[in-house]
Amino acid sequence: MRLKIPAINVDAAVEYVGLTSLGDLDVPKDPANTGWYSLGPRPGEIGSSVIDGHFGYRDNIPAVFDNLYKLLPGDKLYVEDKKGTAAIFVVRESRSYDPQADASDVFKSKDGLAHLNLITCEGTWNNAQKSFSNRLVVFADKE
Repeated sequence: MRLKIPAINVDAAVEYVGLTSLGDLDVPKDPANTGWYSLGPRPGEIGSSVIDGHFGYRDNIPAVFDNLYKLLPGDKLYVEDKKGTAAIFVVRESRSYDPQADASDVFKSKDGLAHLNLITCEGTWNNAQKSFSNRLVVFADKE
């Protein structure tokens, strides 16, 4: 699978990720790749598919979602399978979450439609916690 976001020049491989030993969403191993939460629906299936990616990677290495904050409602996202068939999504909104907040709405949908939600970090780096202060989620709906 590949995730393509023309508005921010993303054309990235999609790794399969699950949960960490602490129950958090795991992240892709390569900062240039994205990670599909493989315990949820595949992109294009009914429900909320979730893809995460790095932001602000160490040593100023470019990360796939460094510019995710620039997406606007109406921007298009494409998830291509290995055959080149694309599921197309349109950005609806972006929201910022505290890492400790209930974000279950990112992973679940009850409207019978297909969604794609992109997650990355944002805010300031906390060296003690080895984490950024917030999470950015871009919500998109299948076209």
